[in-house]
Amino acid sequence: MAQLRDLKDELDIVIPTIRNLDFLEMWRPFFQPYHLIIVQDGDPSNTIGVPEGFDYELYNRNDVNRILGPKASCISFKDSACRCFGFLVSKKKYIFTIDDDCFVAKEPSGKEINALEQHIRNLLTPSTPLFFNTLYDPFANGSDFVRGYPFSLREGLPTAISHGLWLNIPDYDAPTQLVKPRERNTRYVNAVMTIPKGTLFPMCGMNLAFDRELIGPAMYFGLMGDGQPIGRYDDMWAGWCAKVICDHLLLGVKTGLPYIWHSKASNPFVNLKKEYKGIYWQEDIIPFFQSIALREECTSVQDCYIELANKVKERLGLIDPYFEKLGDAMVTWIEAWNELNPPPPAQTATLAHPNVAMKN
Repeated sequence: MAQLRDLKDELDIVIPTIRNLDFLEMWRPFFQPYHLIIVQDGDPSNTIGVPEGFDYELYNRNDVNRILGPKASCISFKDSACRCFGFLVSKKKYIFTIDDDCFVAKEPSGKEINALEQHIRNLLTPSTPLFFNTLYDPFANGSDFVRGYPFSLREGLPTAISHGLWLNIPDYDAPTQLVKPRERNTRYVNAVMTIPKGTLFPMCGMNLAFDRELIGPAMYFGLMGDGQPIGRYDDMWAGWCAKVICDHLLLGVKTGLPYIWHSKASNPFVNLKKEYKGIYWQEDIIPFFQSIALREECTSVQDCYIELANKVKERLGLIDPYFEKLGDAMVTWIEAWNELNPPPPAQTATLAHPNVAMKN
């Protein structure tokens, strides 16, 4: 297996949280070389404890408001969707984001899984969205393209997103949680596969990595939580938007390895209150995304996302006024992204964050 290059200067780890980050102790052997961006949700007067020895920035809601001004309205409050603020302020090429109730999983052999290393491997090797390889990832160790796979497609396409999975507590919706309260995922499947072009998937944000330069502006987790009629659809919304744009721009999305250990089941009754409109709406949302055809003139992620935002307002706005608000927030997000991340030819201004807690 080819040696991976060191990405400690090219990757940020983004963690949304409302509590002390004691879980980092378990991840210390894998995370300590990397820079952390911690996005504190909830009351900004609360103090978040971070174990000694980690290099991090910590942003709370006051920082979000100060840095973004009126554009802060696009960042969700009291919902893990706030993590996308970390994507916005990062200056690295790659992002890995993880929830604070996710611990180090083990392979069937008992070996601890370095989830970050596998995500890096997924991102640094090509994807194959245009033709499915029945032996899964042909760039994995011990694998290759099978007989009948077109040689003209074997170079693959750049990988934009690496979607990892979970052992123990599955990522179920509230109705499934209620029907199967004791179900646990114990199956370790040693496989990575590219999600085919034209196929949507339910993206989970608790164990996720992406190439910020390739797809970053599309990784907006929407308007969720406080003041919104829906929650727990933030990562899925980002996944549907990003997948449509990846398909249009010929970028790949991988799913499978790595696994993390999801330690805590959330309350299904609380989840149902957050999800019930989404469960109803998704029967219209998914056909909407399946029918999207972006114009050929859309050659950047930002162009694609603005066109998608307009279609959200035009078509999904007929379902509920929330989608008009969401479409406006998507445009605001792109404006904020362009402001903090100007394109290379432009003069890049150095942002001063005088009140942001920084540790080394």
